[in-house]
Amino acid sequence: TTLLSLSPSTHKPHATSNSSMGKNKSIDDDSSSSLATSIIATIRSSKNGKSMDLKELRTAVLTADGAAEADVDKSSKKLFKSAVKLLEKDDKVSLSSDGIVKLSKSERNKDDDDEPKSEKKKKKKDKDKDKKRKRESKENGAESDGDDDEDEKNLKKKKQTSIEESQDDDEEENAATNEEEDPQNDNTNESQEETTTNNVNDDPKDKNKPCKNNPQGVTRIFLGNLPFAVSEPTLNTHLKDCVTHIKWITDKLTGKFYGSAFVEIRNSKDAAKVMSTMNGSLLMGRPIKINFAPVREGEEGDWPPRSKVITGGKVANAGGGQAGGSGIKAMSVKPEGCSKLFIGNLSYDIDDEGITKFFMGVEAEVKSVRWLHHKDSGDFKGCGYVDFWNSDACEKAATLNGKNLLGRPIRVDWTE
Repeated sequence: TTLLSLSPSTHKPHATSNSSMGKNKSIDDDSSSSLATSIIATIRSSKNGKSMDLKELRTAVLTADGAAEADVDKSSKKLFKSAVKLLEKDDKVSLSSDGIVKLSKSERNKDDDDEPKSEKKKKKKDKDKDKKRKRESKENGAESDGDDDEDEKNLKKKKQTSIEESQDDDEEENAATNEEEDPQNDNTNESQEETTTNNVNDDPKDKNKPCKNNPQGVTRIFLGNLPFAVSEPTLNTHLKDCVTHIKWITDKLTGKFYGSAFVEIRNSKDAAKVMSTMNGSLLMGRPIKINFAPVREGEEGDWPPRSKVITGGKVANAGGGQAGGSGIKAMSVKPEGCSKLFIGNLSYDIDDEGITKFFMGVEAEVKSVRWLHHKDSGDFKGCGYVDFWNSDACEKAATLNGKNLLGRPIRVDWTE
């Protein structure tokens, strides 16, 4: 029988592991230090020579050896992050809350120290010549007050800039954040920028401000050739959600919708955009016409109207979401290819023949009808669903929203 004994070397791997860990740490420190040097050099070679966006800086540093951005691994990014923190700790750079890495004042001054001696001598020589020339000019009684004043202004300006830069450095160091640990940071910034962009003209004093393609700052427009089934939500969506008020134009006696409307837009800039991009666009298959409609003298107190949506004619200033509805509830947004309608507020005397004839009045041929009844009693609920043969017929039928059927204004809405 052979006896096996454990030699002291059995425990060496553990000691080797500690040594390896120390060596890896040393390598990481060296890599971070090397990256730190590269970071400083990259910022100095940027457009302004003193700051760069954090992501652009990381891409430039980690792909400097020709590697593709997609090939940069997490460990390299981690080393980059460590290098930035090392530079922050040494007061060589600062990281602002919006992700800008900026050289400290001392590092920017090093650029001047690295300047070749020949260049320094030349600048000093030129500076001495300027001083000598000004001194001689002053002694000879030349009018140099203007130049002296200009020099004094420039000197004050330089001092002020230096003070501001110093303050910026302090603020950025205090507000530095770790962008790498917050993947939602970019989305938040984009959202804030978008919100800011959308609110540029929300200030009431800027509402009618003259702008490109709208020199008078008009915010009211006239729309013509509108579909008879158009509704406030549909129109607002088509005009990019910038509508604040609508007045449907109807016949004074009958209340019949004429297919036109006055619309108040959020601000002059949006009105110009609607005019230039949406005129002639198709709305529910019809090319709409758009013109500026400045508020005329004497209309200032009536426009914009009190309600968001009103209908002209005998029911002026009464609420109404749908164009020909005279106060009927607004229709929802039409689903694409819709060929089915919900119908409500029906007389209890309605039947298949009556509803078919009603829609045939606008050449909308009915395919089928389904009436709704109460489960317990079986009584008619006064509503139902109508299928048409195609989407065109469905659109024609929708124009009857609010029209009288057996003495009651029928309610029509899109459905799937």
